[in-house]
Amino acid sequence: MGNFCLNWKVIPDWKDQEWDKEKPETYAGIFHFQFWRFGQWVDVVIDDRLPTVNGELVYCHSNDRNEFWSALVEKAYAKMCGCYEGLDGGNTADALVDFTGGISEPVDLIENGYKNEEEKLHDLFERVLKVHSRGGLISCSIRAMTAQDMEAKLACGLVKGHAYAVTDVRKVRLGHGLLAFFKSDKLSMIRMRNPWGQREWNGPWSDSSEEWKNVSKSERERMGVTVQDDGEFWMTFDDFIANFTDLILCRLINTSYLSLHKTWEEAVMRGSWSRHDDPLRNRAGGCSNNKHSFLQNPQYVFDVKKPSDEVLVCLQQKDRRATLREGRGENLAIGFDIQRVELNRTYRMHAVQQKVGGSIFINSRSVFLRIELTQGRYVIIPTTFNAGLEGEFLLRVFADVPTDCKELMLDEPPRTCWSGMCGYPSLVTQVHVVQADGLAGQDSDRVSDPYVIIRCEGDKVRSAVCQNTRSPNFNTKGLFYRKKANRPISIEIYNHNVLKDGFLGQVTVPAEQGRIQKTLHLKDKGGENDNDLPEEFMVHSVTPMCPGLVAPKEAHIISPPPPCLMVVFSRHPYFDHNDGLQIVWKWPYNPSQIDEQQFLI
Repeated sequence: MGNFCLNWKVIPDWKDQEWDKEKPETYAGIFHFQFWRFGQWVDVVIDDRLPTVNGELVYCHSNDRNEFWSALVEKAYAKMCGCYEGLDGGNTADALVDFTGGISEPVDLIENGYKNEEEKLHDLFERVLKVHSRGGLISCSIRAMTAQDMEAKLACGLVKGHAYAVTDVRKVRLGHGLLAFFKSDKLSMIRMRNPWGQREWNGPWSDSSEEWKNVSKSERERMGVTVQDDGEFWMTFDDFIANFTDLILCRLINTSYLSLHKTWEEAVMRGSWSRHDDPLRNRAGGCSNNKHSFLQNPQYVFDVKKPSDEVLVCLQQKDRRATLREGRGENLAIGFDIQRVELNRTYRMHAVQQKVGGSIFINSRSVFLRIELTQGRYVIIPTTFNAGLEGEFLLRVFADVPTDCKELMLDEPPRTCWSGMCGYPSLVTQVHVVQADGLAGQDSDRVSDPYVIIRCEGDKVRSAVCQNTRSPNFNTKGLFYRKKANRPISIEIYNHNVLKDGFLGQVTVPAEQGRIQKTLHLKDKGGENDNDLPEEFMVHSVTPMCPGLVAPKEAHIISPPPPCLMVVFSRHPYFDHNDGLQIVWKWPYNPSQIDEQQFLI
């Protein structure tokens, strides 16, 4: 940790702060440190008075009696947290973030099945190795289930409830001489340090175990193997998984375009949960258990622009430990949901959509999720667990390409001076194209690369291209705020080509108000019926004839034989401006059922 602090921002200008034997008169007893807090590096200045008892440091200290940097860093950190008491029982993941500005990912080694699945175990070791090789910090511990278990010494030499620091991760060659060099098999190993500076693992590969005879002297020297009770020890990754229960990976996020390693695009959003009597202005709705207020929370939209991308999401609340003495030292239980929405959504959600991921809810300072998402648009909803709680938060989103993350502020299209002349939307329709079956194979291998376009009143939504298929799963949504309720909605399917895209078919969905029931066929351009699909289906749609409504569409599957195109029109709530701007439903609605029904085209 010492080298880490010196090489990064925690101890800025450390050479200037070092004791100068040649110029002792320059020493002023003042020290300057920095810690990452809530999106920025915070300066902390302290003097050199340290708490002692009988001439010995009370808290953190070095083995060298003339080395004080660790005690000084601890004092500065305690000052930022309010007092030394604020450090008692702290969260290791939060501390790692404070010292790095990175993001911490807690890993439960029991629930995630690493002990029983070899492939998962291998993938986890590669992740740990990558984080360590790129300068990240790693901590691990054995969970203490009761107060009596805390600091309990196990027969294997390990201690429960201690935050062990991972100091090295590597693949070790076994054998001696050239034979070892050409061996392809390597042993996955990890080195840890007990914070006490003593008591080590006494199992296989401990300091004086027989297993080290299988490793050459040069390899042991490269690994820094020592035979002394200094609290540092090696063990295989298999033994590590078998004995430890929790792992924390603190990644240093690389956003530099000049780096040889993977770089991330970061979006940072600041927000708050705040109470208000007006549901449209309330931003403290609580988690999804609070069905009537959940969507009143802040909402942040972002795009995944690659066919598939790994996305990191970190939600952090403002630390309350500094106000411990004032009775506000407990962190809120926080978390977030991620929902897939329409590709053209620009206004706040008022109906729950497809949930694709989410964090746990915990009263930690931060929660984290690493998730693989397909191309599309998504909304993050950060929440407290209970409704009505207030606090500030920081949302960080990382992806391989820019996500264009921003907060959704408006509930509906704003009225302007031109609304009276050009009109204002009287209803809104969501179209969900789910899939198609039995499309024409226009390419040489008798398949296609289809995509779908949904058009409505001059607006359009285009899906991603589905490769080499006649039965694409589009899963594409569009949301249209409509001024002319009698205009139909057009759905077109094309085959993607390098020079010119090929037309596969289209359908026009009528949009009359009231109840309609029609049989529709997929057609060629111009309304010709040469390529009509013979299968029929029944469409039942409902559009209330009331101003200011968000129009629902209902449909029921009737004998869905392939080939066909599956489309979903979703019901939506609307705002009744004469009823205190409450979100209400004007249709028979059972909240226990999914609020979408499908019909086939």
